[in-house]
Amino acid sequence: MWISRLSLRNYRSYPELDLEFEPGVTTFVADNGTGKTNIVEAIGYLAHLRSHRVAFDAPLVNESAQTATVSALVNRDQRHATVEVSIQSKGANRARVNRSPVKMKEILGLVSCVVFAPEDLSLVRGEPAERRSWMDTLVVSRNPRYSSVITDFERALKQRNALLKRLREDRDPGLEATLDIWNMAYADSASELVYGRQRILADIVEPLQRNFAYIAADARLERQGIQARYDSRIDYSQAESAAECRELLLAALERRRTTEIERGLTLHGPGRDDLALTIGDHPAKGYASHGETWSLALAMQLAGWDLLSSDAGSAAEQPVLVLDDVFAELDTGRRNRLASRITEAEQVFITAAVDGDLPEGLEGRRIGQERLQS
Repeated sequence: MWISRLSLRNYRSYPELDLEFEPGVTTFVADNGTGKTNIVEAIGYLAHLRSHRVAFDAPLVNESAQTATVSALVNRDQRHATVEVSIQSKGANRARVNRSPVKMKEILGLVSCVVFAPEDLSLVRGEPAERRSWMDTLVVSRNPRYSSVITDFERALKQRNALLKRLREDRDPGLEATLDIWNMAYADSASELVYGRQRILADIVEPLQRNFAYIAADARLERQGIQARYDSRIDYSQAESAAECRELLLAALERRRTTEIERGLTLHGPGRDDLALTIGDHPAKGYASHGETWSLALAMQLAGWDLLSSDAGSAAEQPVLVLDDVFAELDTGRRNRLASRITEAEQVFITAAVDGDLPEGLEGRRIGQERLQS
């Protein structure tokens, strides 16, 4: 798929901006602070209904307005759709497809996009929540139905934690009986999410290893190999369905029932799990060099792009690939290998502060600072 037109209204620094694109590579070259990242962030927002830079929506709305609008014309072969989101500084966001109002979640999947940005170094260096978010983004991108699963899980987790806190203060038998009800509701959605993550990891390990070995091709041989596994207090390795994950989770909740009540907190489930990454014989977190951290984070996003492209089956359904301020941090070898790698994508958006940050011979259209400030 590719985006032929993008319109921003009161989005971050842009009161009004209209851009037109073609398939292939488009590079935004402008000084830092000009707003080039705002443009690719807006494209990512249409795909994931969230920013890759901030946890909530208010900063996306220009300080002079109450509503920001992002609209894109999306093309898949001979099929075209205008996807639009109105982001509210306060209140519920709204969505439209071809000018007709739809529920927000109904636009998931209409814009497919994989974003790599400097913030993604936290996939390697950061806390487990960062890696859980990466897995969940892929799960939803692959099957938008999981957006509702995650919503149900978060709601059930919140209610269950509230009940556990009450039980910590008052171990009332009647109140405790309701814990069994919430255990079932929690396990229903949690097990679906765990199984979705497991399926993603089963399919993404090979492209992840391949991309890392390619990007880090000039590293020592023993530092070109990586492993990724689902890290949980519950052994799901033999589970072959969400139902089996559910039984394992319910058994764990029962075993830790007293401890959870004493702590007033849920101790098992997808909100406690992690993605364990190793380079060679050592954990990536804490042991990876700066270059290895960049290579691994980049390999994770490229592997996600590969997986979604493979699912798509044709260039018409490929995700858009966004590389936000990436090349400046790579050495010449990694820079050139990445430039060669992205030629497979139907549409790529790149941001850079200066031309010198880009690999030699990078083709495509350049959009400069004067256009972004006009």
